[in-house]
Amino acid sequence: MAYEAASTRYDIMNFRRSGKSGLKLPEISLGLWHNFGDEGSLKNQRAILRRAFDMGVTHFDLANNYGIPAGSAESHFGEVLASDFKPYRDEMVISSKAGYFMWDGPYGEWGSRKYLISSLDQSLSRMGLDYVDIFYSHRPDPNTPIEETMGALASVVQQGKALYVGISSYTPEQTMAAKKELDRLGVPLLIHQPRYSMFDRTIERSGLLYTLDEIGAGCIVFSPLAQGLLTDRYLKGIPKDSRAALGEHLKSSSISDTYLERVRGLSAIAEARGQTLAQMALLWTLRNPGVTSALIGASSVKQLEDNLAAIHGPEFEPEELDAIDVFAVHGTESGK
Repeated sequence: MAYEAASTRYDIMNFRRSGKSGLKLPEISLGLWHNFGDEGSLKNQRAILRRAFDMGVTHFDLANNYGIPAGSAESHFGEVLASDFKPYRDEMVISSKAGYFMWDGPYGEWGSRKYLISSLDQSLSRMGLDYVDIFYSHRPDPNTPIEETMGALASVVQQGKALYVGISSYTPEQTMAAKKELDRLGVPLLIHQPRYSMFDRTIERSGLLYTLDEIGAGCIVFSPLAQGLLTDRYLKGIPKDSRAALGEHLKSSSISDTYLERVRGLSAIAEARGQTLAQMALLWTLRNPGVTSALIGASSVKQLEDNLAAIHGPEFEPEELDAIDVFAVHGTESGK
């Protein structure tokens, strides 16, 4: 049966402008980092993507290395785009990134012009697109001049392969350097994608949020649930299929007594607010007007719906934020 988007899709979601640009993003965006490659079911992936769009999620965030094997998330998304979303392409913001390892040899990762442009061409082919809306430098390259990396980003805009460009995991100083070079080339720096959660408050401590406000760039945060630590998933032990058990992106040592004490404290505050811990943690990242959007993953339609409900939670009272700060300790994600 042909997919037809819900007529109510824009009645549910709130949108925020990305910095000083004209682009608005949903307060919660869907990231395809996990569960959307060959490791997942295309049927389930299609159901999640359809439901997300029906609920006003217009931004889908990918990267060249997402999925198992790398690149398969873009391929699967391309299938759903062709079968379901093609009539709605102009209502969607689709992003991709390049920076991490993709192929053997000296041109398969980091930030050279050769790698970035080759990678984007491959991403466009996998997704069946003529352009992406946002293309990111996925991580700073310590050995490639910032002028070359930003020059490649400017080129893909000038070539019509991307409408906007962004950066991810850059320090405030690196962000300023990237902005300066892009300004020289006449291409705006739209957005920065850093890690941010109650347990990783680096962007507050480093001054990155202030820097982004100063230069007029947006901020879309990844891992707002700290790889699942800011949920009730680990309160009764480490499930065999969890990220902590697998140890790839989260170490089992993170599930310490200190962590459990903090997450139980946060859970109690969330319960008093009528929210799950995950919902409160998502809304907490959005409490700062400098944050444009929070990126979530999803393994099921129900999980997606539960997390999207976060934006309809009550605003934080000052005393609630003070209580949260007692347990929202930077470094908890790494077992501190």
